[in-house]
Amino acid sequence: MYAIVSIAGQQFKVEKGKKVFVHRLQGDIGDEVSFDQVLLISQDDKTNIGAPYLPDAVVLAQILSHNRGDKVLVFKKKRRKGYQKLNGHRQDFTQILIEDISESGAPKRTEKKKAAPKQEAVVTDSASEANTEVAPVAKAPVKKPAAKAKTEEKPKKAVAKKADEPKAKPATKKAPAKDKGESKAK
Repeated sequence: MYAIVSIAGQQFKVEKGKKVFVHRLQGDIGDEVSFDQVLLISQDDKTNIGAPYLPDAVVLAQILSHNRGDKVLVFKKKRRKGYQKLNGHRQDFTQILIEDISESGAPKRTEKKKAAPKQEAVVTDSASEANTEVAPVAKAPVKKPAAKAKTEEKPKKAVAKKADEPKAKPATKKAPAKDKGESKAK
């Protein structure tokens, strides 16, 4: 039995008990993950093909490790322009172990229900009121302060001038040289 499943944007042929390297997945080592984008399931002579996915089909897996691939060098060059750029890249991978392939779907885990808000009892100092029962009081919801208006402008910082460095003088045009012919005429 095997299945073709889409994991992190790529399609993989998986079988029960097979280890597969996929692009980095969220989760810790030992966590269970399930993939519901199953494109095809083949069992003996029977093959089910989805359009595009099979409804209720699930592939269960366990995260074994997080690794990085080999370094890939990316070299860019534009000929006759003197442009060259060399970059390196290492892809992050996750190794998973396929535990189960199911056509009918995996049992859905029940989500933990949120606990009711806790109630606090009012405490009093007087002894006469201590004997009477006090009704529990629910905590009032806390309001967050409104966000500051975006119209406020931040004051601009003055740029400090360096006193040690002389100011650069603008380039001046040279006066045209006198003709040698005019000086002889005098």
